[in-house]
Parts: sequence; C-alpha cells; structure tokens
Amino acid sequence: MNLTIKEVVSKVPEVTLMFWIVKIAATTLGETGGDAVSMSMNLGYALASVIFIGIFAIAVFAQIMAKTFHPLLYWTVIVATTTAGTTIADFADRSLGIGYPGGTAILFFLLMLSLGVWYWWEGSIAVETVTKPRVEVFYWVAIMFSQTLGTALGDWTADDAGLGYDGGALVFSSGLAILVALYFWTKVPHTILFWSAFILTRPLGATVGDFLDKPEEHGGLAISRYTATALLSLFMIGCILLMPQKAGTKETVS
Repeated sequence: MNLTIKEVVSKVPEVTLMFWIVKIAATTLGETGGDAVSMSMNLGYALASVIFIGIFAIAVFAQIMAKTFHPLLYWTVIVATTTAGTTIADFADRSLGIGYPGGTAILFFLLMLSLGVWYWWEGSIAVETVTKPRVEVFYWVAIMFSQTLGTALGDWTADDAGLGYDGGALVFSSGLAILVALYFWTKVPHTILFWSAFILTRPLGATVGDFLDKPEEHGGLAISRYTATALLSLFMIGCILLMPQKAGTKETVS
C-alpha cells in the first residue's frame, strides 16, 4: 500500500516570533481600545461589551466563512476578542462585583471546559488542526475565554496583588521566558506551551496597556487612550503588511 503525505493549510497563522509580537500588540491594543470606549467615551462596561461582542460576532463569522487564511481578517478577530475581553472582564469584576479572584476563577474554568470539550470532540486542541469550520468555532470560543481571563488576571495582579503595572508586566514576561525555555530545552508538548503562552500574553498586554494610559499618580504614563490605540493599530498593520504571515499547515497521511 502506498501512503500519500500531504499538507493541509489551516485558517490560522503559523506560530512564529512575528505571531507573538503581533499578538502582544493586539492584547495591549485591546486594553487601551476597550478602556477608550468604556471609560473615555463614558459608555460604560455593559454597553461597550455589547458593541465589541457585536463586532466580534461579525468578524468571526467572516473569518469562519472565508475559504483561506487572511492575515488582516484574522487579526481583526483577535483584536475584537481582546477589546471585548477587556470590557466583559471589567463589567464582571467591577459592575457585577464578582471581583478579580472570582472572575479569574470562573473564566479559567470556562477556558478549561472549552478546551476539554474541543479535545473530547476532535481529539486534539493543536492550532494546526484548525482547518474546518467546526474546529474553528472551538478555537474562537477558547480564544475569547482566554482573552477575557487574561484581562481579569492582569488587573488582579496589578491591583489586588499590589505589584503595579510594571511589576505585573515583569511577572508575566518572566512567565513567558520560562515557557520559551521549556520549548527549547524540554519535551513538554508544544500544544500545552502554545496555550499557556497565549493566555499569558493577554495579562501582559493588559498591564502594559494600563501602564501606558493610566494617570501618573496611579503608576501609569498618562498617554491618551486614543493615541495609544492609534499607535498600536498602526504598529500592528505595519507588521502584518511588511512582514506577511503564512497560514499554518498540518501533514496528513492518506
């Protein structure tokens, strides 16, 4: 019997250094952009969440319906999850009074549940398997929970734990450095490392975003949320256009 090995192209980008650079920029943008709409525009967390969830629904529908990987569309959905995650977490933690520890615990449970259901249904949660609409739905549900979890975790670390924005950023940067070491020098499954890094980049972006736009008396740089959001958007677009990303691939045997 002759076996044929072929590459199946996924709907998500190849995981490279540039992927992580843009991902961290997107998470930081999500913090400044979410706060700009909910706070600077005085729309409140609830209305801002409704707006961003609506944007996410439209963007993710277009992403799932697309036949191939489109970098700008993919990262638009990612930004939609980071902005929605920011306002949803703030609404739950502050408006509903759940608090950062409670919000973090609930969101961590929902993320683990979504990944568990995905694994039970498909047999894998590797991003290279995101090649069909059903798997992509699992992927984006997990992404949304991870982004919202990261916001709550970042605020908890910076505020309740008393580390401040710079201290929180240092903690999460150190966590990512440990994951990099595990990637290169251990046999820890790369899928576990990917999702761990994906989760940690969100609170890193949250603390960096807060550091940029919070008042100086609160430990921030007091940069306008609109300015920070615009600059981060331009940086992301520049990275995407100047250093194009390829779709991830998966080898199949038939």
